[in-house]
Amino acid sequence: MFEADVLDVAQHAFTGDLPTESRVGELVAEAHRRYTGLHDGQVADYIPILAEADPNWFGLTLAGVDGSTHAAGDTDIAFSIQSISKAFVFALVCERYGHQAVHERVGVNNTGLPFNSVMAVELNAGSPMNPMVNAGAIATTGLMPGATPAEQWENIRTGISRFAGRYLELDGVVYHSEMLTNQRNKAIARLLERYGRLDTDPLETVDIYTRQCALAVTSADLAVMGATLAGGGVNPVTRERVISSEVCRDTLAVLASCGLYERSGEWLFEIGLPAKSGVAGGIVAISPGKGALGTFSPRLDPAGNSVRGQRACAYLSRALGLNLFASSVHQPVAAHRDSAKGA
Repeated sequence: MFEADVLDVAQHAFTGDLPTESRVGELVAEAHRRYTGLHDGQVADYIPILAEADPNWFGLTLAGVDGSTHAAGDTDIAFSIQSISKAFVFALVCERYGHQAVHERVGVNNTGLPFNSVMAVELNAGSPMNPMVNAGAIATTGLMPGATPAEQWENIRTGISRFAGRYLELDGVVYHSEMLTNQRNKAIARLLERYGRLDTDPLETVDIYTRQCALAVTSADLAVMGATLAGGGVNPVTRERVISSEVCRDTLAVLASCGLYERSGEWLFEIGLPAKSGVAGGIVAISPGKGALGTFSPRLDPAGNSVRGQRACAYLSRALGLNLFASSVHQPVAAHRDSAKGA
C-alpha cells in the first residue's frame, strides 16, 4: 500500500509542537505535488451519485491545534462526509452517556471484515463490535439524544458542525441517492434490533444515519474537525469546547484500532495516526497535541480508502514527525546540565 517514495522519506520525531509554519507549508505543498499524478484506485459507484466525482480532484489541508492552517489543491470542493461522520457521532454520544455505557452497547474491537459486513454481527452474537463499521455506527446513531428522529438528526448536525466550526449543510442529492441503495444498512439495522442492540425504530435510525453521511464538508473542514480532537476537544478556530478531553482520548483510541477498516493495522504500522476514511474520498488523520490532516481524493483502494489521501498522510506523518509512536532519544537531566556547563 505504501510505496518506496513514501517509506524512504526521512522520518523525523518531534515530541512537541509542529515545525515552523513555513516548513509545514512547504511540506504540505510537496505532498500534494508528489501525488497529484497518481491515478491508482477507482471512484466509488455503489452509491450512484458518488460515481460522478471527478477522479482528478485532490485537496489537502493541515490544521494545527493553534488554529494555523496550510492547504494545497482542491480544498474548496465540497463532498459528502460519509463514514468519517461515525467518529464524531461516536464522540457526541460518549459525551452524553459516558465511556462504559457506549462501550457495552457498541464495542471497540476491529471486525477484520468489510465495513458493511452482516456476517460480522452474526459471528459476534449480535455485537456491532465497533462504531466505525456500519453496524456499530447505526447502533451509535440510535443512541443520539432526542425525543424524536427529527431532534436526533438536528443534534447530530449541530454537533458535527461544532467540530467543523461552521454550520454544515445536508447534500440532498447524495442523501436521496443513498436512500435508494441502502437496503443492506436497513437489513443490518433490523438485525441489530433483533439482538437488542437498537432501541429506536430501525428504518428511522437508518434514515438519520444516511443523513449524517450526506453532510457536505471540505478537506479544510475535516482538518479543523480532526484538530478539535487533537486539541483535547477545543475547536482551534472558534475556541469552543466541543467535547471533553476524556472523550477525545476514547475516540482516538477507537480510530487507531478501527478507523481504516480491515486495513487499520497496516495504516497504524506505517503511518501511526488515528484516522477515519469515507467512500467519497475523504480522510481525517489526527496527531494528538499537534493537529490534523484533512484530505480529499475520490480514487479508492479495494477497502474504500482514498489512495492519494493515504499516500499524502504517510508522507506528512514521516516528514513532520506526526507518528504517535515516534520519539526523540531521551536525554537525561544530568546530561543536559553537563552540556550547559561545557558551553
